[in-house]
Amino acid sequence: MKKIVRKLNSPIKGQIKIPADKSISHRAVIFASLAKGKSIIKNFSAGKDPLSSLEICKKLGVNAELKNDLIINSDGKFTPAKTPLDCGNSGTTMRFFTGILAGQNFNSVLTGDESLSKRPMKRVIDPLTLMGADIQGKSGFAPLQIFGKKLNGIEYKCPLSSAQVKSSILLAGLQAEGKTVFHEPFLSRNHTEKMLEFMGANIQTRNCTTIIEKSELSPCTFEICGDISSAAYFMVMSAIVPNSDIILENVGLNPTRTGILEVLKLMGADFEILDKKELCKEPSGDIRIKFSNLKGVTIEGDLIPKLIDEIPVIAVLATQAEGKTVIKDAQDLRNKESDRIKCTVTELKKLGANIEETQDGMIIYGKTTLKGGCEVETYQDHRLAMSLFCAGLICEKEISINGFDWVNISFPEFEKIFETIFSD
Repeated sequence: MKKIVRKLNSPIKGQIKIPADKSISHRAVIFASLAKGKSIIKNFSAGKDPLSSLEICKKLGVNAELKNDLIINSDGKFTPAKTPLDCGNSGTTMRFFTGILAGQNFNSVLTGDESLSKRPMKRVIDPLTLMGADIQGKSGFAPLQIFGKKLNGIEYKCPLSSAQVKSSILLAGLQAEGKTVFHEPFLSRNHTEKMLEFMGANIQTRNCTTIIEKSELSPCTFEICGDISSAAYFMVMSAIVPNSDIILENVGLNPTRTGILEVLKLMGADFEILDKKELCKEPSGDIRIKFSNLKGVTIEGDLIPKLIDEIPVIAVLATQAEGKTVIKDAQDLRNKESDRIKCTVTELKKLGANIEETQDGMIIYGKTTLKGGCEVETYQDHRLAMSLFCAGLICEKEISINGFDWVNISFPEFEKIFETIFSD
């Protein structure tokens, strides 16, 4: 699908509700399926990725019904699937279920689409193997054959900060004998730890270390806040389109996810947090953000895990900041749905951005007038598609985004919500 995006000649204004957090939705449906009894999930994400997790839970014998709320009735255990389990485009789904299925008393096969089949799974296979798992995949890529085994807890020092890797090991540890101790270099998003604690797991966290022991989870009612990664596109739009002023309602404000807000603050953006509250141990609030005069900054170190998904749209933001913006320590972006470093730089250059690729990130020189007047590619990457849409709103000439329908992976409501604040 091609999407034509034209320069806005008027500001974006209004108040919008951001759809449910994708990361928390994954966890809610999977963890509820591991709990014996009835769980209710309010505001479950309609993105294709969380729906992949839901479908796998159903194939593993869980009774799930999605109407206004998602109702999960589970025996607290999975049963063998009759066919391979399709994770679609979702790395979260594949890595979480690799950890869970490794400790079951049956065998399973996990598959994914072409893009997911190119993403590295060795990063979860290796520590799970140390726990006693038997997982086979050609050179560490999907499809994965998982031969269920009894697992033993380990102490593991992870070389990278990855919430997906951490969660996979913790979910294996939930069913393993003894303690599982997981260390990471910087604190990655901690939705898994918060939700497992909310559900009664025997789990402790201290700085960048998490300890878990075999536990039974209790069924719960979950209320899911809005996804800050989805909100990021509208924050950037409002910050770069002249005279804009919008309010984003009920956005998740977990400190491990608010890197985009830290960058906006460093750049001098005009925003404020309103109506703070907490839902199921997750902080949330409304974000008001206006058009801003921005300055270039350096983004690195422990800030990177807090905004890893937002870097493509931050690159768009940086084109409108005075001076140089440097993004580094982000080499794991090369292992996402696309090589997000190379692809972001390549496509923004087409639009007229002054941007350079580095081994672990990029350098953006601003403030730059984006020219547009060309076709750009999404590389089957939903986040790149939405980032290019944001860029198109300030290009001098219209742009055509090829493969824009990939936004449905995480944010099928994206265009509909945009229309509510678009006043041209």
